[in-house]
Amino acid sequence: MAKKRVPAIEGWFTTGDTPSLLGTRGSESGSYFFPPQIAVSRDPNAVGEDYEPVELSREGSVWSYTTNHYAPPEPYVSPDPFVPYTVVAVELDTEKMVVLGQYEGDPEADGLSVGSRVELVEGILYEDDSTEYTVWMWRKAGA
Repeated sequence: MAKKRVPAIEGWFTTGDTPSLLGTRGSESGSYFFPPQIAVSRDPNAVGEDYEPVELSREGSVWSYTTNHYAPPEPYVSPDPFVPYTVVAVELDTEKMVVLGQYEGDPEADGLSVGSRVELVEGILYEDDSTEYTVWMWRKAGA
């Protein structure tokens, strides 16, 4: 029997074949925010502005990245044995904001570098006996 797939964080991204990050955009300032609950404009001319929900860009350029070779502390759910993973900071194409996410794959084998083009995918963060908990991840564009 297939496991049920659910987002590890509700309301931050869509799921399926073409997932998207969910953010908000200020109606007056045009500023983008992610995650969507963090909508606070720093524009003094846009105090009290309304925020509309938006799907953010699915592609961007690597701004920075690092590979974690140690297990983070709780509440991180670490596989046993621990497997190193890479975190990528991606500048989104349209919004020009930087969003962090785990990298899907081997950055060395994929030739990942600053400036590489990446796209958003849905991946498994962790699982239990009945459920796969998913998050957004980045992978080399066109892979």
